[in-house]
Amino acid sequence: MIRLLSILVLALALLGGAPTAGHAQDALAAAKAAGQVGERPDGLVGALPGAPGNVQSLVQQVNAQRLARYRQIAQGNGTSVDKVQAIAGQELIQRTPPGQFVMTPGGSWARK
Repeated sequence: MIRLLSILVLALALLGGAPTAGHAQDALAAAKAAGQVGERPDGLVGALPGAPGNVQSLVQQVNAQRLARYRQIAQGNGTSVDKVQAIAGQELIQRTPPGQFVMTPGGSWARK
C-alpha cells in the first residue's frame, strides 16, 4: 500500500497536482476558483449545483482522464481501482487550497 501511495503521489505531482492534461487542467483550475467544481473523496471532481452546462462537460472529460490513469496505476500495482481512487481523493482534497470546494464523506459540498 505504501508503494501504491508513493506511485500515486508521484503521478499526481508529475501531472500538476491532478490527473488531467492540456487545456482541461487550466479550465478545471478556473472552474474550481469560480466555485463551480470541487474535489470528491473518490478522486474524481464534481460540478456544484448551479454550475453551467460547459462545466458539466468539463467534469465528464476530467473524470474520464482520471479514471483511465487510476486504472493504469491499479493494474501496474495489482490493486483495485477503488483503492487508487480513495488514495487519490484523499490526496487531492488535502491539496485543495482554502476557499475551494470539497465533498465531505457524507456527500455534501463544503468550502475548505
